Amino acid sequence: MTEGKDLTQEQEQDDSVNMIQETMDTFLSAANVEAVYGEPVEKDDVVIIPSAEVVSLAGFGVGTGYGINEEGENGEKQVGGGGGGGGGGRVLSRPVAVIIASPDGVRVEPVVDPTKIALALFTTIGFMFGMIARMKRK
Repeated sequence: MTEGKDLTQEQEQDDSVNMIQETMDTFLSAANVEAVYGEPVEKDDVVIIPSAEVVSLAGFGVGTGYGINEEGENGEKQVGGGGGGGGGGRVLSRPVAVIIASPDGVRVEPVVDPTKIALALFTTIGFMFGMIARMKRK
């Protein structure tokens, strides 16, 4: 009977390892050159290549634990155990530049995100007003 239980635990561990491996493969595939550099676009003698920043974040955890179940059969204490695991992650990308190749040469033009600049400005202004208000209270 314990042999069947051991096989089930081994199968669960194998399934967990396979799931983690598949997830890691997905995250690592996001960091390839095709994810960073887009398809070149040609018009006359000019070639434009978009480029992006790609960030992959992942985390995993597993654990086991044991405890005492006070409500066992016949009023006896029972020791129980359990385990589990979990994980998650995210892949983020954003355009950062455009590479332009022409007969005049190659140049890199950065992509400016006005929304991000505005958010940074408002955050800075809010922080400054908060600090000034705090300093005036003292």
